[in-house]
Amino acid sequence: MAKIRVKQVRSKIKRPEDQKRTLEALGLRKMNQVVEHEATPQILGMVRKVAHLLEVEELN
Repeated sequence: MAKIRVKQVRSKIKRPEDQKRTLEALGLRKMNQVVEHEATPQILGMVRKVAHLLEVEELN
């Protein structure tokens, strides 16, 4: 399965609670923090929900 690297580039301040929880579920707690995940449908759905706050990079 493919991997993705996700980086939080915008703040979660003044965002709805569900978006804050989604960032926490992805393991993102601070600005500019980077995490790697398997590209499962569940993870991709979470990334899509908060895509305006993230940078996403696909890994080989």
